[in-house]
Amino acid sequence: MNLKSLRFIKNMSYTISSNLISLMVSTVVVLIIPRIVGVEEYGFWQLYIFYSSYVGFLHLGWNDGIYLRYGGEEYKKLDKKLFFSQFIMLLTSQVFFGIIIWGFSTLFVPDLDRKFIIKMVSLSMIIVNTRIMLIYILQATNRIKEYARATMIDRAVYIVLVLIFILIGIKDYKIMILADLIGKFVSLVYSVYACKDIVLNKISNFYFSFSETLTNINVGIKLMFANLASMLIIGIVKFGIERTWDVATFGKVSLTLSISNMMMIFINAVGIIMFPILRRTSRDKLSSIYSTMRDFLMTFLLGILLLYYPLKTAMSLWLPQYADSLLYMAIVFPMFLYEGKMALLINTYLKTLRREKIILRINLFSMLISLITTYISTQLFTNLDVSILNIVILLIIRSVLAENYLSRELEIDVKKDMLLEVSLTLVFILSGWYVNSWMTMLIYGFSYMIYLLIKRNDINRTIQNIKVLMKA
Repeated sequence: MNLKSLRFIKNMSYTISSNLISLMVSTVVVLIIPRIVGVEEYGFWQLYIFYSSYVGFLHLGWNDGIYLRYGGEEYKKLDKKLFFSQFIMLLTSQVFFGIIIWGFSTLFVPDLDRKFIIKMVSLSMIIVNTRIMLIYILQATNRIKEYARATMIDRAVYIVLVLIFILIGIKDYKIMILADLIGKFVSLVYSVYACKDIVLNKISNFYFSFSETLTNINVGIKLMFANLASMLIIGIVKFGIERTWDVATFGKVSLTLSISNMMMIFINAVGIIMFPILRRTSRDKLSSIYSTMRDFLMTFLLGILLLYYPLKTAMSLWLPQYADSLLYMAIVFPMFLYEGKMALLINTYLKTLRREKIILRINLFSMLISLITTYISTQLFTNLDVSILNIVILLIIRSVLAENYLSRELEIDVKKDMLLEVSLTLVFILSGWYVNSWMTMLIYGFSYMIYLLIKRNDINRTIQNIKVLMKA
């Protein structure tokens, strides 16, 4: 096994460790908190999570530009004075935006719960966006160990505080928000320590590096808007549900989405490692690596769908008050297939090829469809079933459009694979929704076996390619 393979495995072990912590936290949030707090309290907690997921866009692509421009660089070669100045300027801008959001909620939001949530979101924005700069620097320069620790500290502190509050009988969603903010702040402190030669610099070394800022924003804003549009594909649907139905319904739907999103934790971890590696890989090798990774990933993810019915049954027994909404798992559970492929493969490759404009166009188009279909399903028909079905359909459309473009860039043909995957997804949703029994596993399992039979040569070739890559 060569040095590059050993480094990859070592970085994987760091990210797997940190993401195991994230998975444990997600498990507690999904399984424990909904059982202990009331449905409405959990709905407000999910509303905070929903709103705070968008604060990362108020750095205007600044951090994304740093990630794209310096991806693959060595940390020791970075201009520390330049990055110190960038950090101070970013922090100042986020405090400014935070004050505006806090003031807006004070003056224009009458509902006390929503007023509190928005104020806490403004604090989260300041902490998260300044931390993201440091996190992206660690990721871009392949300091995966330090990145993993920062992530681990965030979630570990949060879950310890939540469990302490639960044990002493405090079940208020406001306390859970406080625990989340403390976890993020402690993680920021560690990130500062990890990049101390950047952040803890002499104030005399500060200068207004406006040209660097504008360059970073110019490079990153396309990716930032692409990420924003990507989040709004689902976010618009969730917002439509929250506006049309009550906060309890919003919480129930968010729970089913959270179960599927748990599968994304490890997929995102691998994507973080792959970007700096692919930036250093020659263009002629990208196609073969993509085909190998794609066959491995999709075979694995399609197999995970077999866990649906036992997982749904266990969740219904554990959270009986959410049993009615867990039926929607049959629709949203395959989300991670298309989210995972986009995060690990398609987006990573398009960023490596510096095709941020393509990511932006595809996500904007998908977001526009989301806006139209959400209006029809929530306002015209007021149909929750159709609203939730929109989510998976939109993710499939985005995935197909993006991969179709990427396959042309890489000069490979994946149309047959995409058709097989969409067909299996359709079998899964229809059997899960209409059969809704253990027969679901048998129907989908039989279909999956046919898929493996069709793909047997590709799977064998993928296994051989992985062995060669590990030895090369």
